[in-house]
Amino acid sequence: MTKNIFINKVEASGIIALDLIDYKPSIIVTEFDIKNLLYMNLIVKEKEFRALLSQMDLTHYQGKAIAFICSVDAIIPQWVYMSLAEKFDGVATYIDFKDKESIIVDLWKENLSKTDLSSYNNQKVVVRAREEVPPALYMAAASLLKPIVKTLMYGEIGMPKVIYKQQ
Repeated sequence: MTKNIFINKVEASGIIALDLIDYKPSIIVTEFDIKNLLYMNLIVKEKEFRALLSQMDLTHYQGKAIAFICSVDAIIPQWVYMSLAEKFDGVATYIDFKDKESIIVDLWKENLSKTDLSSYNNQKVVVRAREEVPPALYMAAASLLKPIVKTLMYGEIGMPKVIYKQQ
């Protein structure tokens, strides 16, 4: 009588999975629309702008990332951005003049780039396929992993798509 021995081919392949969702930033990103500080939502009047800025209660923004936007077509002098940066300094953990989604991607890429990837040296690595991960993260992962891995793949361990293989 012979015994059937099942071999887990996925485990035997030696492929290691990297899930980019693990590096998604946990910080809350809030948008701040500059138009609310503009005279008639159109122009910057310095005196009124500075008064509104000085009266702002920033407790709502404490410890958050702030995405500064301007939802109206207005000419904003460069000093306004500097004034906003000065006002939010020490309150927000991150600020930029970008939309919320762009800041999330920037922070996500920063988290990934700060990660110690040495455990992937000379390994077969598959970057997991996830619909909620932005394309920019896959590009960043490929750039970071290509110099150190033996094989770079995309998808799932059982059926990966080979992207790069060391010669």
